[in-house]
Amino acid sequence: MSKFGELIDLRIPVLLDFYTEWNEASVAMNPVLKDVAAALGDKAKVIRIDVEKNQDLADALRVKGLPTLMIYKQGEMKWRQSGEQDANTLIGLLQEYV
Repeated sequence: MSKFGELIDLRIPVLLDFYTEWNEASVAMNPVLKDVAAALGDKAKVIRIDVEKNQDLADALRVKGLPTLMIYKQGEMKWRQSGEQDANTLIGLLQEYV
């Protein structure tokens, strides 16, 4: 969990994507997240977290639906949503916290 604290305690916004390889909606988010990362460059960070490999973290954050997306900035959760999102929506949300 200490590594998680380091991941989210950045001055730039961090978009977390909780996913699994077998979940269709999670897989569908792959190109969207690449577009978001490319559009924002070093102004934001996109991190994918495999729920099956990080079950304790997923449980601690009460991740139920997949994908679950969260935006953190300086250790504080700013936004959370389960389900697919489009790139423009995510870019707009992240830009609010840049």
